Amino acid sequence: MRMVFRWFGKDNDSVSLEHIKQIPGVEGVVWALHDVPAGEVWPLDKIKEQKAEIDAAGLRMDVVESVNIHEDIKLGLPSRDQYIENYKRTIENLAKVNVKVICYNFMPVFDWIRTNLFEKLEDGSTALFYEKSKVDNIDPLELVKKISANPDYTMPGWEPERLHSLSNLFEAYKNVTNDDLWRNLEYFLNEIIPFAREHDIKLAIHPDDPPWPIMGLPRIITSQDNIRKLLNLVDDPYNSITLCSGALGVNLENDIPAMIREFKDRIAFAHIRNVKVYENGDFIETSHRSEDGSLNMNEIVKAYYETDFKGYARPDHGRHIWEEQCRPGYGLYDRALGIMYLWGIWDTFQRTNLREKALNESFVR
Repeated sequence: MRMVFRWFGKDNDSVSLEHIKQIPGVEGVVWALHDVPAGEVWPLDKIKEQKAEIDAAGLRMDVVESVNIHEDIKLGLPSRDQYIENYKRTIENLAKVNVKVICYNFMPVFDWIRTNLFEKLEDGSTALFYEKSKVDNIDPLELVKKISANPDYTMPGWEPERLHSLSNLFEAYKNVTNDDLWRNLEYFLNEIIPFAREHDIKLAIHPDDPPWPIMGLPRIITSQDNIRKLLNLVDDPYNSITLCSGALGVNLENDIPAMIREFKDRIAFAHIRNVKVYENGDFIETSHRSEDGSLNMNEIVKAYYETDFKGYARPDHGRHIWEEQCRPGYGLYDRALGIMYLWGIWDTFQRTNLREKALNESFVR
């Protein structure tokens, strides 16, 4: 397992590369050019600028999250071919600095959705929270009005132009079904995966977060069956997945360890985090510790260990603790604690395995 840490750049992140470097076992950052709109080619000079900064800190930049998919590709519009060509040019440029994995998603309009970015937990920390009834009862037109009335309204990881074009996007997706979205994803993969293979970069799709329909919009990367379907659309190792335990885990019917074991050869990137799911469908991010959430982190890490996972992993979202002022979900302290918790589980399995191997060899002799 190769541990990495999400970083939004020196101008957009409260966490410095110097601090990331001090987290034991972290070898690189997961980065992106957040100022380049979806659909445009990532300029090589800007990529090299990021590389110089990350290299100077003694870290790797093997994983990009995300090279976002333009909505015209998801909608299957005639203009998608030009945007796919732009995506290929970005892959070309990323290959020149030895990027190995691109994490992306195929969620219409919204990426991850939460209703409160700073919900208070019992211990006084705050975390990202999802109130199901509030989302279920949202009128998309009212949401559009709210955003239109506040030009400064933002969401972490989002391009402002997407937020402020919601009205047009809702209209565009009005008659788009799950089957339509599957067809458009297959078209994209058929075009892009052979090109990614040529440049030795894996395309790792992130599951929908949360993994169910939002405001009538289709969502398809939601379950073990659907991930299997995705991988069979283009049966190529470069058509891979970012297995996010938190995104998939908020549906408690999703068996994360079973997914890891089935898709072990196609997981290029792992987001390993815990989440507490309530009976009414609400959920909140928690510490990574198993006891604090609804997911068995021990069994999740065990599945990665037993399948000899050698891909990239990151702790994903964290709480806001010790009065840290940070990007919602992306502070230093709790994610660093999460990494050490994950390494503790991993090291225990590793040392136990070594001890058993030594005992067996001694017995044979």
